[in-house]
Amino acid sequence: MDSQVELQQTADNCTSAESTDHPPRMTRQQTLTLISMASVNFSSMICYSILGPFFPNEAVKKGASQTVIGLIFGCYAACNFIGSLIMGKYIVQIGAKFMLVMGLFVSSGCTILFGLLNRVPAGPVFITLCFVVRSIDALGFAAAMTSSFAMTAKIFPNNVATVLGSLEIFTGLGLILGPPVGGWFYQSFGYEVPFMLLGCFLLIMVPVNIYILPKIDSAPSKDSFFRLLTKAKIVLICYVIFTQSAGLGLLDASLSLFAMERFTLSSGYVGLIMLGLSLPYCLASPLIGYFTDKYPSTRSWFMVIGGVTTAIGFSMLGPVPFLHIPSNLWLLIIMLGVIGFSLGMTAIPTFPEIITCAKEQGYEEGLSSLGMVSGLFGAVWSMGMFYGPIVGGLITQHLSFESAAAVQGGLALLGALLLAVYYLCHPPQHQSVREDSLRTDENTPLLTE
Repeated sequence: MDSQVELQQTADNCTSAESTDHPPRMTRQQTLTLISMASVNFSSMICYSILGPFFPNEAVKKGASQTVIGLIFGCYAACNFIGSLIMGKYIVQIGAKFMLVMGLFVSSGCTILFGLLNRVPAGPVFITLCFVVRSIDALGFAAAMTSSFAMTAKIFPNNVATVLGSLEIFTGLGLILGPPVGGWFYQSFGYEVPFMLLGCFLLIMVPVNIYILPKIDSAPSKDSFFRLLTKAKIVLICYVIFTQSAGLGLLDASLSLFAMERFTLSSGYVGLIMLGLSLPYCLASPLIGYFTDKYPSTRSWFMVIGGVTTAIGFSMLGPVPFLHIPSNLWLLIIMLGVIGFSLGMTAIPTFPEIITCAKEQGYEEGLSSLGMVSGLFGAVWSMGMFYGPIVGGLITQHLSFESAAAVQGGLALLGALLLAVYYLCHPPQHQSVREDSLRTDENTPLLTE
């Protein structure tokens, strides 16, 4: 009964926030939901990032080429793409809470199974099982993250970027801890232990989220993803999202081997190098989220400047061959930091900006529309994560890592320039933060148990 009273207070607070400039204090239920979302982001990112430092090396021992390793990373993104679209479309019918909990359960099981793949024979059997387990894991991840984004936007409609930016602290912590912890466990205990520990950690999060998360009621929408993509602004933002995730996909699949070969580093040190990417992103995201919520008109130029900065970071990561600058470890770490910071500048404003565009397109307010926006974001992100490892792996195998990074820098620069031209021709007209969010219908209860 007390929980229902708190949930009703949440709805009242959100309604009253529209008539006053003072943001309401978070209720106990909102606080618990935020903690739950943070735990989902943290645990999911650890399990995702743990592969980077040592799996490519292990896969090579099992007979996989650089291209096949890229395909293994890429198949995860391809299934995530399909899963995000389906989950986003049917989030109301499936239920946001059920979708998130089942996604965590599936992902935990697949993580444990992936840790047992070193026991299978090398060659086609190992490679085939890698594809199967990673594909199923991707569907679970798509369910969890699509639901997480949609529920966050529903529960915190007037502070989407601020809340997402705060949650990205835990995403960054997961990315920070995943590579070094995974690399250390791999060196100390072998291939299986990192996956067993993280799979069990994910499994523990299932009952926790069953208890904490509220149930959200909403009516299905007749709108579709395709109408979202009829707006040029959304298409350009999607391309920017694509370039950012493609860059991360390239680094996941190719950076560890490049660092091991060029600088003769162990997998544990490669995990520490990845801190240069994750730490700046972790620190920048909440600040950028708060600032872009307070001043919505700055979102556009954050994305543009972030895209240009990303291009510079990738161009100097190798560095690009035509500059004839020798590779140095200190330069690699600095450029990873630049890329991490620019990723926060570019990625954090994109989700609330697409929500704004959806409202301008006349989409119905509620969980169904937010689910489609979340699904579109996840699908485009997955396209980049599919492209980055595969194309980056091919370029790395036939040319060099420096060339692959240069191509990625060019894609990021193109996205920034296209977005800059669009905003110069169509200046953003944000009136307030509250007008930019898909708000809850006053006649519909926000949350129910």
